[in-house]
Amino acid sequence: MSRILTIEEQQALVQRGCTAESWERIRVADDFRVEQLQNVRLMGEVSIGSNTTITFSTVGNYHIGDNCHIDSVLRMECRHSSTFGNGVMVSAVNENGGRSIPIYNTLTSQTAYIMTMMRNRKAVVEEMMAKVAREVEQQRSNIGTIGDRVTILGVKFIREVNIGDDTTIEGASHIENGTIMGNSRLGVDVRAKDFILDNNAIVDSGACIERCFVGECSHLGNGFTAADSLFFANCHCENGEAAAIFAGPFTVSHHKSSLLIAGIFSFFNAGSGTNQSNHLFKSGAVHQAVHQRGSKFGSNAYVMSPAIEGPYTVILGRHSRHHDTQDMPYSYLIEEDGHSILIPAIALTSYGTVRDTEKWQARDKRHLKHDNIHFDEFNPFITGKMLRGVDILTRFWDEDPEAKSFTYNRTTIKATMLQRGIKLYNSAIAASLGVMLKGGDHTKATAEAQGEWVDIAGQYMPSATLERLLSLAEDKSSTLADIHNLLNSAMAEYRDMAAGYAYHILGAIMGKSPSKNDIEESIAASHNIIRRMRESTDADRQRDTGTTMMIGYGYDFRDEKEREADFFATR
Repeated sequence: MSRILTIEEQQALVQRGCTAESWERIRVADDFRVEQLQNVRLMGEVSIGSNTTITFSTVGNYHIGDNCHIDSVLRMECRHSSTFGNGVMVSAVNENGGRSIPIYNTLTSQTAYIMTMMRNRKAVVEEMMAKVAREVEQQRSNIGTIGDRVTILGVKFIREVNIGDDTTIEGASHIENGTIMGNSRLGVDVRAKDFILDNNAIVDSGACIERCFVGECSHLGNGFTAADSLFFANCHCENGEAAAIFAGPFTVSHHKSSLLIAGIFSFFNAGSGTNQSNHLFKSGAVHQAVHQRGSKFGSNAYVMSPAIEGPYTVILGRHSRHHDTQDMPYSYLIEEDGHSILIPAIALTSYGTVRDTEKWQARDKRHLKHDNIHFDEFNPFITGKMLRGVDILTRFWDEDPEAKSFTYNRTTIKATMLQRGIKLYNSAIAASLGVMLKGGDHTKATAEAQGEWVDIAGQYMPSATLERLLSLAEDKSSTLADIHNLLNSAMAEYRDMAAGYAYHILGAIMGKSPSKNDIEESIAASHNIIRRMRESTDADRQRDTGTTMMIGYGYDFRDEKEREADFFATR
């Protein structure tokens, strides 16, 4: 409940240095005390919640919740009708705007992916944007809102920004036209314009963002700058720069010299000096790159767009020949004498790959989980790519078994690496089938499970399910809630659908419908294969933690045991 101020309260507030354009437009909680305000200038319509204090600040056209503390804010105002960042167009992936989408409060990595990456489905994208436009208009208001338990200290300007519960804004410079969903933090010298922050997001330490969506539990800081970019769940970017990117879940960049531009990333790690080019000077900055799930760049790695790498690819060196290695997951792409050398499947033997797949789920800090994310190491999407990879490599070998090397989509594969890649892929495929069969009930899977699968910005699903999703999105009678419900249903059905996929592939390999005994043998075989794979990756780990890596440890001591003690204590 709220009420207007009494004449006595108005007079007491004036004595405390407060002014109002119209005291009649100021409303307060029933238990309001004049001690809650000091040296405050109130403009337009303002409501103040229970136990909320405002000091040395200017506030105009805001509804403020309970138990808030606002101090030393030069100006916090809503000057005109606003949708508070909802509807702002973000030119992700294509810097010239060819894939621009509107951001809005309930945007997820999946709905963003559909609008951004599926421009071949024009009617779908247009209808999705129409649905978003209707939701955006529901946010329009002349009055800004601040939730409960919000702290705002030492901020210069806040204009047309809705602020959710339990948010802290301290020392920010300029925040304009945005929404902060709640439990979030904006820190010293932050500048943010035309933005939306999902729950538990952090933007601090001089970060500057413009036309950006920052997802749940994401963190941008230490002078990081970003424009026209989408950051989804658990991204962590500091020091560097992003321009026109789609940063899917767990995109990480920590180094000052790193640039992420005009691309789509997911479960990505940028090494120091990471760089990309999207401007070939002929047609402008229209090019893009796709770095699929789990890719990582080594220090000073460079890729010239357009280009695409398969999942869990490690990129080392400079690559300017527009490679396409999407059907070669778990590979290394290295530079050798100016050429791009592809080593298929070699990352399957790396402990780093195992560590990556384990750490992401452990680092998932979300509570609301707006983005749908699968963490499974063995899944239909990557299994399908490995199957295609084996077909490609086997065809190369069959066509010319005497060749020293093979050319694949503007990369070079050496013959010895090709043979090893086939063996590694076949082992990983067998492991995947057993794990998926054990993880779900294939009898509950629909026919959709049998075809190709896709990775929609963190969520695995059959292509047939995606087609059903796109048909729903194109339906003018459907809503964004209907789309989210279908996505969530696909998440709930994933285990059984993955088992159905594995059952179908196993049957294709065997040339018959697998029996119960065949399934049990596949599961048992997968255990043995995974054990051998882990022995290989553990050996790789031992090389990294072995005593040959002890250089520089315990360097103040000549005794070997003292050096070892320091080494193992810190490792």
